[in-house]
Amino acid sequence: MPHQPRSSQPGQETEPSLPLQLSVDRTSPVPLYFQLSQQLEGAIEQGRLAPGSLLGNEIELAARLGLSRPTVRQAIQSLVDKGLLVRRRGVGTQVVHSQVKRPLELSSLFDDLEAAGQRPATRVLANTLEPATARIAAALGVTEGAEVRLIERLRYAHDEPMAYLRNHLPTGMFECDTPRLEATGLYRMMRSGGITLHSARQSVGARAATPEEAGQLTEPAGAPLLTMERTTFDDTGRAVEFGSHIYRASRYAFEFQLLVRP
Repeated sequence: MPHQPRSSQPGQETEPSLPLQLSVDRTSPVPLYFQLSQQLEGAIEQGRLAPGSLLGNEIELAARLGLSRPTVRQAIQSLVDKGLLVRRRGVGTQVVHSQVKRPLELSSLFDDLEAAGQRPATRVLANTLEPATARIAAALGVTEGAEVRLIERLRYAHDEPMAYLRNHLPTGMFECDTPRLEATGLYRMMRSGGITLHSARQSVGARAATPEEAGQLTEPAGAPLLTMERTTFDDTGRAVEFGSHIYRASRYAFEFQLLVRP
């Protein structure tokens, strides 16, 4: 049966503690497997089942809830498909991690992952100068062909790649060395360099992964990716960054808060 872990060291199995409180409503029109999968997903999202936790035997769980084994298997498979659980030979069904849900606001992925306890890490793929294309020049308000800084990074959480980040910045704004980029977030570096971030223009979309992107993000070619483009402005209205990012849809989601117009 599922258990609450005593520790959550990534890559380690956690010891069982108190059992989760699970139940299903047979009078509900919601399928039983979906009720169970939602409860397990909620336990993962809330940290009651931390990375490394093992789910118990499907037969025991089915008997405990009075469900058929195929129903339990379907519930677990739905979470495997979401990337929240993984079946490991000789180990059993194990919690991988919860999906990162990021609010649509002017914040950095590094800060959001750190606030969510996701252990962010960064690998810098490029930190160089290049001439601005027409598109980059328009976003940053510089002349086409002018020198701009390109930063390419892979952002990790719990040692798994989450996003491929590609940023262009005007030159000379602040010291932008690779070791610092790997140790902290870009927005933190900008703020420490005296830049006051004020607002951004952003668009979110989706597309299939190219073979190269799939390899970087450990997804199959053609897997769904979330995309985000953002132009960020400082308190003087100057464009200070243009970002073009892709995220693993199996590990990542954007959250919106919608208000009703009066």
